Amino acid sequence: MTTVSAPPDGRRYEVLDGRLLITGPQPPAHHAAVIALMVLLKHACPPDLLVAVNSLAYRPNLTTTLRPDLLVCHRTDAGPQLLTTPPVLAVEVLSPTTRSTDVVIKRAVYETHQIPSYWLLDPTTQELTILALTPTGYTCQAVLQSEETFHTTHPFPLTLCPAALTK
Repeated sequence: MTTVSAPPDGRRYEVLDGRLLITGPQPPAHHAAVIALMVLLKHACPPDLLVAVNSLAYRPNLTTTLRPDLLVCHRTDAGPQLLTTPPVLAVEVLSPTTRSTDVVIKRAVYETHQIPSYWLLDPTTQELTILALTPTGYTCQAVLQSEETFHTTHPFPLTLCPAALTK
């Protein structure tokens, strides 16, 4: 059985190929970056899409349930707590305890399950990596440092700046 509701202990529970992944409570900089990005995304989000912050689990199959820090999906695809179709965007905010999982494992899983956009935000170094799905896998569209900006059109038009998300 996979629990999809937020646990009261502050940990994140995910299942990958039937194995339980547990992430401990995250530092304040992690939460601040998630909130800043959520606000930016929600202000630009068209009405047919939904921005979810750790409230919607993505279950691509019966043995995998992941909780990106943020995801954007079609409103019509979102169940009460579960999404079974690929979101249009998954975002992970890196921390020392999640870096290898987010950069290697989740990137591969999201790529396999055809999530069109995957962003990795590192609040410590003020770096944002923007990946886009191509027929051969994820391709890096941009790696932004500090005050650099990038205008994306996917999942909707938006200008991104890591420093603005990590202050």
